[in-house]
Amino acid sequence: MADPFPPSTPRSPELSTNGVGPWPGEWPTDPRYDPELLERGDSRNVVDEYRYWTVEAIVADLDLRRHPFSVAIENWQHDMNIGSIVRSANAFLAETVHIVGLRRWNRRGAMVTDRYQHVIHHPTVEDLVTWARERDVPLVGIDNRPGSVRIETTQLPERCILLFGSEGPGLTDEAIAACSTLVEIGQYGSTRSINASAAAAIVMHTWIEQHAL
Repeated sequence: MADPFPPSTPRSPELSTNGVGPWPGEWPTDPRYDPELLERGDSRNVVDEYRYWTVEAIVADLDLRRHPFSVAIENWQHDMNIGSIVRSANAFLAETVHIVGLRRWNRRGAMVTDRYQHVIHHPTVEDLVTWARERDVPLVGIDNRPGSVRIETTQLPERCILLFGSEGPGLTDEAIAACSTLVEIGQYGSTRSINASAAAAIVMHTWIEQHAL
């Protein structure tokens, strides 16, 4: 990407966090750039490499290097954590996000990162299982149930779907039965469980440490 701020142009430390103003000087001809953003500036929460790019161009570029893991979330109670999980999936460049259950979900926590993710809805766990089997992708459940193995000592499959349950009840019995592996995050305090979105971020980062570093 061409640098919109050549060395002679002072950079503000706020550019990366608060966005950038209108493009200075002659506009680039690269079709990845959005004329409206070039004219008005880009205040989106995107890395500097994608400043002024269209959403479609960003998605296309991400598709060239997505990681071969996906994330699935059961959505039976309009869980407020789903948006945050989608945001983490974008941060760790998950291949796909699967919403299982209710079609509508709270997007507030996603901070519009769902625009850059491939999000697939499955009305039932069975539908997700069928999708995964057709592609020979194992389901890895995350829940602190009897029989779960510690993620700290477990090698996650490189190609997999990481399946998370709703905040509180966790994975449904049907979802657990469909998983090839059930893992839990080691805990050392008095609380029984970790917040669902925090757990999802930990597990995704564990996958990154095992397969992407």
